[in-house]
Amino acid sequence: MKEDNGRIVRLLPIVAGSIAGTLLMLNRVLTPELTDSQARSDAVGVILTAVLILTGLLWQQVQPRKPDSIILEGTAGFELSPTLPDPLKTELAWASHLLLTNTVTRSIVVYYQGQVLLRRGILAPKAEVTPGVILDRVLTKQKAIYLVDTKVYPGRIEFDYLPANTQGIICQPLGSQGVMILGANTPRSYTKQDEAWIEGIADKLANSLELNLPIGSIAPKPNDKR
Repeated sequence: MKEDNGRIVRLLPIVAGSIAGTLLMLNRVLTPELTDSQARSDAVGVILTAVLILTGLLWQQVQPRKPDSIILEGTAGFELSPTLPDPLKTELAWASHLLLTNTVTRSIVVYYQGQVLLRRGILAPKAEVTPGVILDRVLTKQKAIYLVDTKVYPGRIEFDYLPANTQGIICQPLGSQGVMILGANTPRSYTKQDEAWIEGIADKLANSLELNLPIGSIAPKPNDKR
């Protein structure tokens, strides 16, 4: 509602300028004899009309309309690995709740030591994570990757464990052993402040995971390539 009101306000100068210009033109056409004073008034009116329209156009550029959000394809759910220690389950639940309620995130997957520890939010039918080029790069470089608009990234196909119509994705490393994958329902929606906050939460989770799940403590699945 607030966004709609802001859009209406930004359109007001254009509407007012257009109406004023139309009235000036009608007044000029319907005036049988033009006086010098009226000519000067019309000139001032034309200038003011142009300023109004120009102001409205500038407002449209300075404050562009935000991309529309969509409804992600999937079902709402909350899945935690049953083998995790209770304190770690609590921390993962806390962190995921914060991200879902305070950012545009709608889907969260925590992948650690080759296993999916958590899925929460809008879930895709596929639960297994198979790291692709992007996830491998995050694990190797230990630097976050933000796909601001998945439609323009061919590599989005590797994220088949997120809703098919996910609009934006952040892959945030959890130390050297895992990644937290966040899916949004709006493109170009994470701010720099969001990214910094997500990084802070990920660092806290990485520390807890390292303390509670030392390397090799999670047994690989039978089909695990490792």
